[in-house]
Parts: sequence; C-alpha cells; structure tokens
Amino acid sequence: MRRDPFSRRLARETRVTADDLIQPLFVIEGSRKREAVASMPGIERLSIDLLVAEAGRLAGLGIPAVALFPVPDPKTKTEDGREAWNPDGLAQRAVRELKRAVPGLGVITDVALDPFTTHGQDGIIDATGLVLNDVTVAALVKQARSHAAAGADMVAPSDMMDGRIGAIRAALEQDGHHDTRILAYSAKYASCFYGPFRDGSSTSLGKADKSTYQMDPANSEEALREVALDIAEGADIVMVKPGLPYLDVVRRVKDEFGMPTFVYQVSGEYAMLAAAAASGWLDERAAVLESLACIKRAGADGILSYYAGRAAAWLRGD
Repeated sequence: MRRDPFSRRLARETRVTADDLIQPLFVIEGSRKREAVASMPGIERLSIDLLVAEAGRLAGLGIPAVALFPVPDPKTKTEDGREAWNPDGLAQRAVRELKRAVPGLGVITDVALDPFTTHGQDGIIDATGLVLNDVTVAALVKQARSHAAAGADMVAPSDMMDGRIGAIRAALEQDGHHDTRILAYSAKYASCFYGPFRDGSSTSLGKADKSTYQMDPANSEEALREVALDIAEGADIVMVKPGLPYLDVVRRVKDEFGMPTFVYQVSGEYAMLAAAAASGWLDERAAVLESLACIKRAGADGILSYYAGRAAAWLRGD
C-alpha cells in the first residue's frame, strides 16, 4: 500500500483540512496600520480595518474561525487591568467589526488580563506579586461578559485561574448568552515556547513568570485533573497548549474524556519552523503540514496555528 501515491492516499489515516485550522490574529489601535513581529517572520499586528480585510481573506480560504489577541495602547494598562472589560475597548470594537464584515467567520476572544495589566500577569496581584485567584476570576467574568455582549462566538479563558469556567458559564447564562461557547485553556503549561508571542503581544511581564498558576511542563496527570474540572464547570472545548512538545498530553486528554479538544501550536513552534526554513534547513511547507498532521493524529479536533492561513492555501494547491 506504500508502493504508489494513489494507494498511500487511500490508506491515509489522518487528514488535515482548512476545517481544522484557526488563525490567531493580533489587533492594534489606529487605521491602515501594520507592525511586523520581529520574532515571528510573516506575522503582523493589524489595525481593525486591516484585520477585517485579513479575516475576509482567511474566510475565503475556508478557515472557520480566528482567535483575537489585542495589543492595547500601553497608556490603558493598570494594576487591575480594568481596560479588559471596557465595552468600547480594542478587543470589543474588533469583535463588532469582524461580525459585521465577515458574519460567517467564527470569532474567538482571549479572556485574560495580561495584555491590560502593568505587571503582565494574567491576574490581579497582591503587594508581594502573588496572583489572587478569586479576585481575578471576578475580573475575568466582567471581561467575558463584555466579549459576549460585543458578539464573540466563543470566549477562551487562557489564564488558568481555578473556578473561572464555572463562573463565566453562570454569568453568560444569566446574561442570556446561552450559545456563547467556552474554549477552556485547560492544560496550559508554563512553557518557554511562548517567548515570540510575548514579543507580539507586547507584554509587561519582564523577567517574571507564570509558574504559580500555569502547569509544570513535567506533569501530565495534573493535566487530566485540570481538564476534568473545566469540563465539570461547563467548558464546551478543552485545549492543550503548547502543541508538538505536549502531544502525549493531547492523546491522554482525548482518550480520557472524548471531548472536543483543541491544540495551540504556539509562537515558539512557529518561530523555530520559520527560522529553520529561512536558513534552508527545512522545507517549510512540508514541515508545517507534517507538524499539523501530527497534532491532529494525536487527537486534536482543532488547531490554533500562526501557519493556519498559509497551510489552508497550501492544502488547496496554491
């Protein structure tokens, strides 16, 4: 069956299509404005007007959804990140424009405070720098409510606070947003592979880390406990992040729960592939498509990838 291309195709067990892919997008203030992300060649931060145009292009490639990450004006950052739930904030305005201009495209919003806090943590901190779980959950509920009110199809709490899925689900139900889905970053690791993203999202984290609330990369049993909690609290989809270094966790999660399971192929994975390709050490197209197939083979139903748009074009033969 490996003898010829036709029989290899007939026997292929895993197939990646545009339906599997979600493109993360960075949005900035301004008009007709784009900023290159130095550590992620080919990735740009876009003002809302250019973001909408890019979203239309992605929808034309068959991409079902985009994941929105705001890069707000640093002047709006505060200790408590209150700009996160401003109904006229950057993310909320971007959601409204995306749903107006490309109504069939799913819009997923990031629910976390780190773009809006002066300290860059995903939550509200005390005088010692410790993230306060329950105080943060109350703020995340406000943020998720504002996203749903703006028209987000799916809110994605990426903070890893305990209890936030249940609190957000209850608040959305109370507000009448019964169909707003929750994509829970259920097994999000305190990984070094996020470095280029933090360049792209202009974080204030500095030399601090998030190891007090994100998962230890050495653990997988803990991932199953975290996923179980989020499912019990009302998550519609669970996610493992990062991607390729954690495929054993993806497989365990899928086998254990059978839930819709997403994977985030993070910025560090993108940067490594792009840098190796730029140096002529890898065939970029072949390596990217193979990596996506590996993620899907491990059990992923959806993949957030900075290569999503390019991969969709490659898959249709462009």
